[in-house]
Amino acid sequence: QVQLVESGGGLVQPGGSLRLSCAASGFTFSSYTMSWYRQAPGKEREWVAAITTTSGSTNYADSVKGRFTIFRDNAKNMVYLQMSSLKPDDTAVYYCNAVRSPMGYWGQGTQVTVSS
Repeated sequence: QVQLVESGGGLVQPGGSLRLSCAASGFTFSSYTMSWYRQAPGKEREWVAAITTTSGSTNYADSVKGRFTIFRDNAKNMVYLQMSSLKPDDTAVYYCNAVRSPMGYWGQGTQVTVSS
């Protein structure tokens, strides 16, 4: 069955870095656009970053541009989110998403807390 399993979350101080990982299985990973979303307490889920299939083109939300990097390894069915210069406002549950219209899948999320 389809699985997206996020890992790498945790507690980090402001200005610190974290790398999130998402392991995919059960579908043709290389054919799917992969994205990261996040949801802070009391807020709606918001899109963070996306990476396309073969070209690997990337896009970022303005709030993370220049601080976060999304990349993928199609050989390992993995997508990553490298986060640096973290701010308290980055605190959220981060979700991995796979889309190839009309199909879409979500992971269960990993908590990232930025606090001193």
